[in-house]
Amino acid sequence: MEMTEMTGVSLKRGALVVEDNDSGVPVEETKKQKLSECSLTKGQDGLQNDFLSISEDVPRPPDTVSTGKGGKNSEAQLEDEEEEEEDGLSEECEEEESESFADMMKHGLTEADVGITKFVSSHQGFSGILKERYSDFVVHEIGKDGRISHLNDLSIPVDEEDPSEDIFTVLTAEEKQRLEELQLFKNKETSVAIEVIEDTKEKRTIIHQAIKSLFPGLETKTEDREGKKYIVAYHAAGEKALANPRKHSWPKSRGSYCHFVLYKENKDTMDAINVLSKYLRVKPNIFSYMGTKDKRAITVQEIAVLKITAQRLAHLNKCLMNFKLGNFSYQKNPLKLGELQGNHFTVVLRNITGTDDQVQQAMNSLKEIGFINYYGMQRFGTTAVPTYQVGRAILQNSWTEVMDLILKPRSGAEKGYLVKCREEWAKTKDPTAALRKLPVKRCVEGQLLRGLSKYGMKNIVSAFGIIPRNNRLMYIHSYQSYVWNNMVSKRIEDYGLKPVPGDLVLKGATATYIEEDDVNNYSIHDVVMPLPGFDVIYPKHKIQEAYREMLTADNLDIDNMRHKIRDYSLSGAYRKIIIRPQNVSWEVVAYDDPKIPLFNTDVDNLEGKTPPVFASEGKYRALKMDFSLPPSTYATMAIREVLKMDTSIKNQTQLNTTWLR
Repeated sequence: MEMTEMTGVSLKRGALVVEDNDSGVPVEETKKQKLSECSLTKGQDGLQNDFLSISEDVPRPPDTVSTGKGGKNSEAQLEDEEEEEEDGLSEECEEEESESFADMMKHGLTEADVGITKFVSSHQGFSGILKERYSDFVVHEIGKDGRISHLNDLSIPVDEEDPSEDIFTVLTAEEKQRLEELQLFKNKETSVAIEVIEDTKEKRTIIHQAIKSLFPGLETKTEDREGKKYIVAYHAAGEKALANPRKHSWPKSRGSYCHFVLYKENKDTMDAINVLSKYLRVKPNIFSYMGTKDKRAITVQEIAVLKITAQRLAHLNKCLMNFKLGNFSYQKNPLKLGELQGNHFTVVLRNITGTDDQVQQAMNSLKEIGFINYYGMQRFGTTAVPTYQVGRAILQNSWTEVMDLILKPRSGAEKGYLVKCREEWAKTKDPTAALRKLPVKRCVEGQLLRGLSKYGMKNIVSAFGIIPRNNRLMYIHSYQSYVWNNMVSKRIEDYGLKPVPGDLVLKGATATYIEEDDVNNYSIHDVVMPLPGFDVIYPKHKIQEAYREMLTADNLDIDNMRHKIRDYSLSGAYRKIIIRPQNVSWEVVAYDDPKIPLFNTDVDNLEGKTPPVFASEGKYRALKMDFSLPPSTYATMAIREVLKMDTSIKNQTQLNTTWLR
């Protein structure tokens, strides 16, 4: 095995390689692409960003943030405001898409900026286009039992206790609107009365069922008013009923959770759940899943939802585009984050320049050696202020710097209204004035400004605390990733691709040192490196000192990674330095039309579409590759190893700005 370093040769190739899930902007979508609505929730934050690896399965932030102590000042009001803001946003977003994507990205990071500098294979690289179409990147979740999730059954489990299909049509649009507003406490009404036009017991029963099924949290009763029959809907259990659907309406013999397979196109997991919850009129927190999948791809994963029938879920197939729900079953338990074994990827690299021999060498190397398990570019943000810088300032307890880094003007991929917000902040340092410039206040900048308005400029810690916890923690996780990438590059540079005495390996969950007489019992695939923290050990060779030097240069004490604020204390973790994908297969296909799909999706198969047939000759060649990865690894880093190219958006847009115009 040879180890090579990235050199200038890769910079001469002109194709575009982009991030795992949503950083690529094909030519037909350049003008439509909505860039980051805020620097963390779209682009900086590893949880909600469109640039996050879909093979990295991490907790998502809570859907709302409380800004007060209950009542009208808490979550309900904040969510109402934000829904209103977002409803009127899209038109303004489209109008401001004047600066080209390539121009916006010229201020971003390159791989070298975040420590990604080495390759493990010796083959010659070649160019190819990743995600020319989002359907060129398909991800199937691998469950805890090792089974790959596929959408292949749209049937609904037969259940005599389910209401009839009439519940979806018995209420008028106006009645549904009034009931939804009642359920969400959006008006002053304490009840909604619906007149029963055809007064029969069957008709009244269907209306009762429709209201209770479609609007969890509402109860109903029948009343006589001036000789007419009305069904009156009202709240029985207050706001808590929204998060806890009524118990008595669910059969005791049936598992409380409906599990289903969600097929989605060009939507990340949290966005998808927000859409489903909106159509079902429930809170997003009754959904659970094993891992997040990002936007710019076709993804297939398992979802569980509390006490929503398969019948209601299947009805969404009639009214939602780019979604498909199926493989329904009732289970006793929800899903838990991290329970999955990984993800299976089907990736097409179009218009490749490599010869068949080069492709063979590259794919054999990926199969036999693997790739360096770097944290991909998605982890570090898309603007001139990398997320790891914010994380470093948090760890340094430099709260004024944290505030400044998040809110100050910067170059990079940002929408016009966010630029105006930053300019207002720089000019006035008035959080209320800056907040008025944001049509969407749910982004990190908006949340921080809300916090500063509430707690004042002298209490930045509390203001920052308004941001959802997982979003805040992603900043320091980004810093850990930055350190890890740099240290792994140095470890490979100093010691190559073989275990050496003093390296770390895991025995169970415990890290131990490789001793001199034990080296031959391990391979490079066993070696792990620590993410810095108070509960890890470091290699017993010169890389330990390299960790110390890097943290010291950042004014951090490697021997004391506990923070004054418990949330920001880093315990650390271990991560394998080389990952060898499983189930690797590939083929090179020829095609003439760049728009044609090059393989069938689950939905194509359900619809009985014939798989594409390829000619022996064509204008273009594509590499279709299949492989499985464990959680928290980046498919882009595997593809980088195959192509031998810098995967940063900055580098790729500079290489091929013509393609993006």
